[in-house]
Amino acid sequence: MLEEKLLKSTVANLKIHAKALDIPAGSAEEFIKKSLKATEKVLKNRKVITEADFKRTLIKELKKYHQDLAYTYENYDKII
Repeated sequence: MLEEKLLKSTVANLKIHAKALDIPAGSAEEFIKKSLKATEKVLKNRKVITEADFKRTLIKELKKYHQDLAYTYENYDKII
């Protein structure tokens, strides 16, 4: 199971990115929830999960729901 602290900070960051992209809050929460669930499913069999593994898998799953949200989350430190 992924660390609760990592999940909370990731959800908070994704909500901020979604708000900046003018994605409705309900839709954003649904994208985030589905992406996190799929990410946990993909990573559940690994013994060691790095933050990079988590982020890479989450971005891959986010791209299925919203390309722009995935892009801004992936490249946040490079955009500004």
